[in-house]
Amino acid sequence: MTGIDHPETFHGLPVHTFPRPGDASGGALPDAGSVAWRLESAWQGDLTFGPLWQHFVDTVDTTRVRALVIGAWWQEQYESFAPVVELLTSHADRFPALRALFLADVVSEECELSWLEMCDITPVLEAFGQVEELAVRGCGERFDDRTSLDLRPVRHKALTSLRFESGGLPARIVRAIGSSELPALERLELWLGVQEYGGDTAVADLAPILSGAGFPALRHLGLQNSEIQDEIAAAVASAPVVAQLESLSLSMGTLGDEGAEALLQGQPLTHLASLDLHHHYMSEPLVERLRELLGPDRINDDVDDADWDEDEDDHRYVAIDE
Repeated sequence: MTGIDHPETFHGLPVHTFPRPGDASGGALPDAGSVAWRLESAWQGDLTFGPLWQHFVDTVDTTRVRALVIGAWWQEQYESFAPVVELLTSHADRFPALRALFLADVVSEECELSWLEMCDITPVLEAFGQVEELAVRGCGERFDDRTSLDLRPVRHKALTSLRFESGGLPARIVRAIGSSELPALERLELWLGVQEYGGDTAVADLAPILSGAGFPALRHLGLQNSEIQDEIAAAVASAPVVAQLESLSLSMGTLGDEGAEALLQGQPLTHLASLDLHHHYMSEPLVERLRELLGPDRINDDVDDADWDEDEDDHRYVAIDE
């Protein structure tokens, strides 16, 4: 999970970690609505997430909290995220001002992406009908003894931004998103990952998203971190949704010349303000053609840490897997 850090800001607010009970080293707490509150209980001695959460709702004016960031929630052994979801949803009525949720803000030093024990996060969307931004990290699909991320189709009128960060996003999640009614959704970002870690999404699973029919407000689409990035690029090249976008990201994956050619031969992309292709495997001539098409200021074609070997197509790597 190299390259993933704890966010310093979320939903336009600085992230502030809520102190454990009895810890006065940070001084007075900030105004309830001025920060994104981050809660974490891992490696906090005998403190478990339940008591930390109760201390939070008893101490902070939750009616004014605008953003929540849930960090590492276990104590010593990795545990399912389900009890955290239960706490969030059972207290939903105490957070009328909540507009943003980040579930599982965990970095590799705490737990690898594929080891996170997630759960069905549909109840969160059902309980917080006013939330505008939801970010979810992790999956855990690779391990039979670990609980995994799940999502059912939902109707949510307020959600404008949805992001799933995963080293292997299951096709059932993608299909659930495509079957959901999200009329206000403006930003959708999916890290699809690799099959080894549960990323079994095929291009056909993306069809409802690529059609654009179910997401009339969508302006940014990220289909990223995929080992089938060339196939995705070919599908995007003729996808109706592209015409309504202002920005597009096919970054972090195994994009090569085949995908680049598809983009160049497909529908016009010149209306895009931004095309993010960083961490790619394209040859320089194809990169130059894309730069000429959009201009260098509107395309991100940094190679980053992509392990480039023009003769080793079978050894391309996504940016984030385990």
